[in-house]
Amino acid sequence: MEHNHSTKYKKNSLSLVGAVSMGTAVIIGAGIFALTGQIAELGGRWFPMAFLVAAIVTAFSAYAYVKMSNAYPSAGGIAMFLEKAYGRGTITAASALLMYFSMVINESLVARTFGTYSLQLFDVDHIDWLVPMLGVGLLLFALAINISGNRAIGMFSLVMATLKIGGIAIFGVIGLWLAGLSFDNDQVMPAPISGSGGFLAAVALAILAYKGFTTITNSGSEIVDPHRNVGRAIIISIGICVVVYFLVALAVSMNLSLPDIIKAKNFALAEAARPAFGEFGLWFTVALAVIATVSGVIASAFAVSRMLAMLTDMKLVPHRHFGMSGSIQTHTLVYTIALAMFLTVFFDLSRIASLGVIFYLVMDIVVQWGVFRYLRKEIKASSFILLTAILMDILVLGAFLKIKAQSDMLVIYVSIIAIALVFAGERFFMHWNSTEEKKHTNVNS
Repeated sequence: MEHNHSTKYKKNSLSLVGAVSMGTAVIIGAGIFALTGQIAELGGRWFPMAFLVAAIVTAFSAYAYVKMSNAYPSAGGIAMFLEKAYGRGTITAASALLMYFSMVINESLVARTFGTYSLQLFDVDHIDWLVPMLGVGLLLFALAINISGNRAIGMFSLVMATLKIGGIAIFGVIGLWLAGLSFDNDQVMPAPISGSGGFLAAVALAILAYKGFTTITNSGSEIVDPHRNVGRAIIISIGICVVVYFLVALAVSMNLSLPDIIKAKNFALAEAARPAFGEFGLWFTVALAVIATVSGVIASAFAVSRMLAMLTDMKLVPHRHFGMSGSIQTHTLVYTIALAMFLTVFFDLSRIASLGVIFYLVMDIVVQWGVFRYLRKEIKASSFILLTAILMDILVLGAFLKIKAQSDMLVIYVSIIAIALVFAGERFFMHWNSTEEKKHTNVNS
C-alpha cells in the first residue's frame, strides 16, 4: 500500500483571529507562568520592568519578521526568510534548525510548567518524577489534537486563548487592587545577582517569553490574506502579551517578597495567589496555568512541525519515514513531540529556559543580519531598526552568558557543543545531498 508523504498546506485555513489566538497561545503558554520567578531572580525588585524592556527589544526584532512576512508569506516562515537572505546553504539550514530546536525547547518548558503548577494542588513535593510524567502526558495530548487538523486547532486555540488572557488579566488587575496599588513593598530587595548585568540577563530571559510570535510566520501559506495578516497577527499578539505580562508581574511583585518569589520561582504565580486571593486563588491560578500550558503546547507543536516539514521539503534536513504512513507533516509532528518529551524528562526548567534563550538569540542575530545585508532594499526595511535589533540582541545575550558563566557553566558548554554540532552536521548533510543530486543528474542525462 502506497502513502502520500508530500507536505500539504491548506490555504485560507487560518483566519487573522485564529493566527492571533495561536500566537498568544504559544507566547503566554510559556512566558508568564514559567519564567516570572527566574526573571525576578536575575532582575531584582525591578523585574516587572524587564518584561517591558524585553517587549521593546522584541518589537525591534519583530520588525524584520513583519516586513519579511508581508513580502514572502510561507509555511516555511523563518527558514524561507533565511534562504532568501543567505541562499540554500549551511547558514540557512543550521540557523533554521536552531530556531526549530529553540521552539522544541519552548514546548518542553511549557510541558514541565504544566506539571509543576498542576502539582501545587497536592502534597507531593517529594515525588520528583511526577512533573516530567505529567509533561509527557500533555505532549501526547498535543500530538493527538494536532493530528486532528487545522480546524480543530484553530477553534481550540481561540477558546483557550480567550479564557486564559481574560483570566490572567483578572489575576493581574485584582492582584494590584488587593495590594493597594502600592509600589512601596519593603520586603522587595535587590536580587542576589544585581546591577545592570543582572537586569539585562533578566531581559534576555524575558525575551524568551515573547519569542512565540515567530510561530505565526510558519503558517504564512495557511493564513487568510497572508501578505497583510501575518504581520498584523504578530503585532497584535505581542501587544496583548505586553499588557498581560506587565500587569501580572506587578501583581506578583506586590503580593510576594523577592525571596519568596525566588523560592517559588517555578510556580511564582500560584504562590502569589495565596496572599492575594486565598485558597481559591491557588485553584484559580493553577486552572489558568493548565489552560495556558495546554493551549501553548498544542499551538507550538502545530507551528513547529510545519517548520520542520518545510525544511524537509527544502531539502535542508534529512528525513526518514521509519515506516510511518501519512504526510511529512505528520512525521515531523511525531519527531517534534518525541524530542520535546526527551527534554522534558532530562532537563529542569531553569536549564531548558537558558538553552532556549541562547539558541533563539543566536538565530535572531543571523536573521537580522541577513535581512540587513541582503534584503533591506528589496523589502524596504529600515537599516537603523535592523542594526538596533542586532545590537540589542548582542547586548542582552552577552549579559546572559556572563551571568550563566558565574552560576551554571554546563548550560554554556551544552549550548556551544549543540550549536557546533548543528552547523557541522548541516555542512556535512548539505555537501552529501549536493553530491547525491549531481550523481542523480548525471545518471539521468
